Amino acid sequence: MGRVYRRLNEMLDQAMEGEFLESRYDESELSRLETRWKQYLSASRQSAREIQEERQNLQSLVSDISHQTRTPLSNILLYTQLLEEKEGMPKDAGRLVAAVKGQAEKLDFLIQSLVMASRLESGILKMQPVLQPAGPMVFDAAAAIEPRAWEKQIQIVIEEQDSLKEREITAVFDRKWTSEALYNLLDNAVKYTQEGDTIRVGIREYEMFVRICVVDHGIGIREDELGQIFQRFYRGKDVREKEGVGIGLYLSRSIIEKQGGYLKAVSGPEKGSEFSIFLPKSLGNS
Repeated sequence: MGRVYRRLNEMLDQAMEGEFLESRYDESELSRLETRWKQYLSASRQSAREIQEERQNLQSLVSDISHQTRTPLSNILLYTQLLEEKEGMPKDAGRLVAAVKGQAEKLDFLIQSLVMASRLESGILKMQPVLQPAGPMVFDAAAAIEPRAWEKQIQIVIEEQDSLKEREITAVFDRKWTSEALYNLLDNAVKYTQEGDTIRVGIREYEMFVRICVVDHGIGIREDELGQIFQRFYRGKDVREKEGVGIGLYLSRSIIEKQGGYLKAVSGPEKGSEFSIFLPKSLGNS
C-alpha cells in the first residue's frame, strides 16, 4: 500500500510540473490508473491549447475590427462636425446630424472598450501596481468627471479632502488604470443621479486594504441584479432606455482584480448605490 501512495504522489507532482510519464504497463490496477491519468492530462493540455488559440484568434479579430473601423468612424465624426458648423441648416437636419454624431461616438466607445476588454482577458494589457498614495489618483478621477457632472449640476464631494492632502494613505495599484476604473464608477454615478444632487467619494484605510467608495443617490439597483451588473454588456431592467453599452463595470472589475484587489456594490431600488474599490496595502497582498 505504501508503494501505491508513493506512486500516486509522484504522479501528482509530475502532473503539476508537466512531466508525467506513464511507467511500464503491466495490467495492474495502478498501471490502469496511470493510463487513465495520462489520457486525462493529454486531453486537458489539448483543451488548454484550444482555449488559448481561441483567445488569440478573438484578440486578432477585435484588433482587426478596431483598425479597419478607425478611419471610417473618424471621417463620420469629422463630417458631422462640419455639418454642425454649417450656417443656415434647417432645425430638423441639425437634429439628424446630432443623432448621427451621437451614434458614431457610441460605436467608437464600444469598439475601444472591446479592445481593452480583449487585452485584459488575454493578458496583453499588463498592470504595473506599485505602492503609492491613493489620494492624488482619486483627485485626478474626480477632476476628470467634473465637466460631465457640471452639465447636470451635480456636485462631486471628496470626504475629508483637506485631511487627505496632508495625510498619505498608500496602497498598491497602477495609477493610470485604477484611475480609469474609478472614472467608470463616477461616470455611472453621474449618469444615474438626478440633476442638482451630490455624489460622495471617500477613502478608508483597513488592515490589509484601502477602500475607495463612490456613493450616489440615484435610481439604485435591484437586489436580484446585483450579482449580474459586473457581467460584460449586462444592463439592468431599469436603465435599458438610458445611454450606455453595459461594459464599464465589467472593465472596472477586471482592472481592479488584475491588481489583486476587488470591487463590491451595495444598492437597492430608489436608495442609491455604493461602489467600493478595495486595493491591497502591500505588495505581498496583491
